[in-house]
Amino acid sequence: MVQHQQPWYTVNGVEELDSPALLLYPDRVKKNIATLIEMAGGVERLRPHVKTSKSADACQLMLDAGISKFKCATIAEAEMLATIGAPDVLLAYQPVGPKIDRLIQLTLTYTNTRFSCLIDNEAALAAIALATAAAKALAVGDGSTNSLEQPLNIYIDLNVGMNRTGIPPGDEAFNLYMAAREMKGIKPVGLHAYDGHIHDASLSTRKERSAAAFEPVYKLLERIGEQVEDYPELITGGTPSFPYHLEEGRAICSPGTFVYWDKAYLEKFTEQPFLLAAIILTRVVSKPGPNLLCLDLGHKSIAAENELARRVGFLNDTNLQPVSQSEEHMVVTSADADRYKVGDAMYALAYHICPSVALYREATLIIDHKVAGVWKTTARDRRITL
Repeated sequence: MVQHQQPWYTVNGVEELDSPALLLYPDRVKKNIATLIEMAGGVERLRPHVKTSKSADACQLMLDAGISKFKCATIAEAEMLATIGAPDVLLAYQPVGPKIDRLIQLTLTYTNTRFSCLIDNEAALAAIALATAAAKALAVGDGSTNSLEQPLNIYIDLNVGMNRTGIPPGDEAFNLYMAAREMKGIKPVGLHAYDGHIHDASLSTRKERSAAAFEPVYKLLERIGEQVEDYPELITGGTPSFPYHLEEGRAICSPGTFVYWDKAYLEKFTEQPFLLAAIILTRVVSKPGPNLLCLDLGHKSIAAENELARRVGFLNDTNLQPVSQSEEHMVVTSADADRYKVGDAMYALAYHICPSVALYREATLIIDHKVAGVWKTTARDRRITL
C-alpha cells in the first residue's frame, strides 16, 4: 500500500483554528537561520534586519545561534531587540522630531545594548548631536547611573540608486562623515547603503549591477579610511544582493526576508535555499457564482501593495486565481471550484511576507502538524513602552 506523506504545511485539527490566521513553522525558521550563517561562513558579517518577523521569539533564535548584531526600521523594533539582550542594534532610519528623543531614551534605558542610527544631512546630524549631548549633561547633573557614557554611533546613509534616502557616495558624504567626527555626543563609525532596487532574477545580473553601484562606495570607504584611525564599516546587502556582498567581502550584510521567506523571493531568487516558514490560513466563506470562491483573505489579512495577481498563491491548490479583493474578502476563480465547500481551509502564501506579518498581533506555531503555541508580533505597534 502506497503511503502518502502529509504536506509540510497542513495542520491536524485545522477546523479548530479561526481564520484568517498567520501560521509559523519554527523548525523551518531555525533552518533558515542556520542556512544564512552557513552561507556567510559564520556570524561575523551578518546584521539581519528584523522588520520581517517583528518577533522577539524569532530574534531570540538568532541570538541563540550566535548572531549579535541586528538592524531594524522602527523605535519599537529597536526596543524589542533590547528587551531580549541584543548587544548591537542599528536603527536603519534617520531619526527626526520626537524620534530623536525616543532613541536617546532607549540608550538611557537599555544600557547593555549598543544603539546606532543613520544620518544623511547636516541638519539631522546637528539635531542628534545636540540632543545627545544635552541628555548626557542632564543625566550627569542629576546623578543618574544611566548616563550616555559613550557617544551614539552613526552611519552615513548612502543613495546607491534606490532613490529613497541617503546621499551620493562622494564629496558630500565624505564631508558629512568628517563633520560628524568633530561633534560631541556622536561618533561616525561607518556607511550604510540599501540596494533594494537591484532585484533582477538573474544572479549574474544582480552581481554586475551591484559591482557598478558600489564602486564609488568602496572608493569612499578607502578615502575615509586614509583619514581616520578606525576604518569605517559598510552595512548593506538586503536579501537580493547579499550573495554578491558576501562574495565581494567588504560589507556586513543585512538580509531580512530570509527568516520566513515568501512566494516572490521563492520564485525569483532560486539560488537562495531558504524555506517557506510562514503562511496564512484562510477559508472558503461563500460560493458566489460558477467557478468562484470567496475567502476571508482581504486587504487586512495579506499585503495588498502589489497588483492583484501578485498578492497570494495557494499551497493546496495552485490553480486558484484572485479576481477581486476588498477589506475582508478575496474572490478567486477555479474551474474545479465545485470540489470545495463553504468552510474548507486554504493555505495561502504571501508574495510579500513582511507587511503581511505586520497585519497580525500574533502567529500560531505549527510543529509536526500540530498547534504548539503562539509568538507575539512584538513590534507590530509603533510603540512598546518608549
